[in-house]
Amino acid sequence: MIDRPQGMDYVLNQSEGDCTMATVMEKEEAHKLVDRLPESATWDDLMHEIYVRETIERGLADSRAVRTKSVKEVRAKYGLRE
Repeated sequence: MIDRPQGMDYVLNQSEGDCTMATVMEKEEAHKLVDRLPESATWDDLMHEIYVRETIERGLADSRAVRTKSVKEVRAKYGLRE
């Protein structure tokens, strides 16, 4: 297991000045993800599953940290009808 403070789920990814969150995936969780794939799964299937999981985890982290926008704000930003 990665040595990190208790409850730390994310680390900062600071490449090219970008300060986005990157999830820390433990080996056991990676094995579970692979085990759920069908026998015929491709590398692309695995990469897609990792992408989906990471995207969901980032969204949940943003929600917990109150880094969200209302639907009204997003519609206004992009000039969409309500």
